This record gives sequence, structure tokens and C-alpha cells, in this order.
Amino acid sequence: MARTKDPAVRARLLDRAAHMLRTRQPVTLRALVAGTGVSTMAVYTYFGSMDGLWSAVRQEGFSRLAAKLDEVPSSADPADPADPADPVRDLTALGAAYVVNALENPDLYRVMFDAGFALEDAGAADETLHRLVRAVERAKEAGRFRADVDPAELALQSWAIGHGLASLVVTGPLPRQALDHAVPMLTAQFVGAGDAPDRCRRSVERGWEAVPTAASAVGG
Repeated sequence: MARTKDPAVRARLLDRAAHMLRTRQPVTLRALVAGTGVSTMAVYTYFGSMDGLWSAVRQEGFSRLAAKLDEVPSSADPADPADPADPVRDLTALGAAYVVNALENPDLYRVMFDAGFALEDAGAADETLHRLVRAVERAKEAGRFRADVDPAELALQSWAIGHGLASLVVTGPLPRQALDHAVPMLTAQFVGAGDAPDRCRRSVERGWEAVPTAASAVGG
């Protein structure tokens, strides 16, 4: 009878592989399982091969990002009438969640954008960007952005701001205090897309604060 696979073991191997790649350690089967409490056969049991492991490492980065984005509350159907729907706040909160995911999973974050490793499910990775696209579409429908704004283009620009700041902080050149720049940068971007400056600033600030660890990451 086949043994049930343990998700915790799989996650442990993925985290260790990502760490070894980031720190440029020679990755061998024995080195990979050292200290994990499992045998070298576990790599084949959980991933089929070393190539399967690398694909899984990259995919895990996007899986954790998707899970973090899923945690972001949407104001599309507010339960409190005094707190109306605010798609610009929602869009900002998704960006904040992106940054938080990078800070919480620095090793996987560096590997997830390495195209040298194939993805197990490219569609699942694309879905993380589509979440931003749908948020931009809601903002257009609410009249916050101009009718001529391309949702995919604005979503990609927003992603670029979050990715740029997160990458510079995760890789070390900039301190976490640099994340403070996200609010004025996103505000300028959304105002350029047609939002009213004062209203936009309030929405962006609220969106950034909607993901608690994003606002506190600067001092973390």
C-alpha cells in the first residue's frame, strides 16, 4: 500500500531547495535532504525527478502568492453601508499583499521569476496577474479610471511597482523603509489613470493598511 504523502515534507523540501538556489549552494540529493529528516528517495516520491523539483519550487512561489492574494478582502459587496465599495483601495491591497508575500517567502520569491525552470501550471501563475486586471476593471466601471485605460496595462504597471520595490528590499540594496514609497508611487499612477488626487490618496493609504503586515513591514 502506497504511503500517504505529507504536505509538510513537500513544503520543507521546496523551501530548502529555494534557499539553496538563492545562496548558490551546490544542490545535490544528499545536500537537499540533509537536516530534513527524509531520505533522498523523498525527492522522487514527491516530485518524480530533480527537474520536477525545480518546476515545483517555482510553482510554489506562485501558489503562495495566490494564497496571499486570496486573503485580501474585497469591498465589492460591503457589509457595512457606511463603508462603500472602493475598487482603488482593493487594487492597492492586492499590491500590498504581493509585497508581503515577497517578504515572507524571500527564497521562493527569487526563484519564482526564474524562467530557466518550467512551471507546472502556467495558467495558475497568470491568474495572479488577472486578479489585478479584474480590480482595474472594477475601478473603471466605478468611474475611478478613464474609459480609455487598458486594464491589463495598468495592472502590469501596478505589478511592476510592487515587484520593483519588493525585489530591491528582498535582495538587500534597499532597506524595508523603501516600501514607504509604494503609496505615493501608486497614487501617482492611479491619478494618471484618471482618479481624483485626494480621493485616490485616501484609497491607496487605506488599501495599503488593509494588509496589516504590509504597513508594519517597514519596521519589521
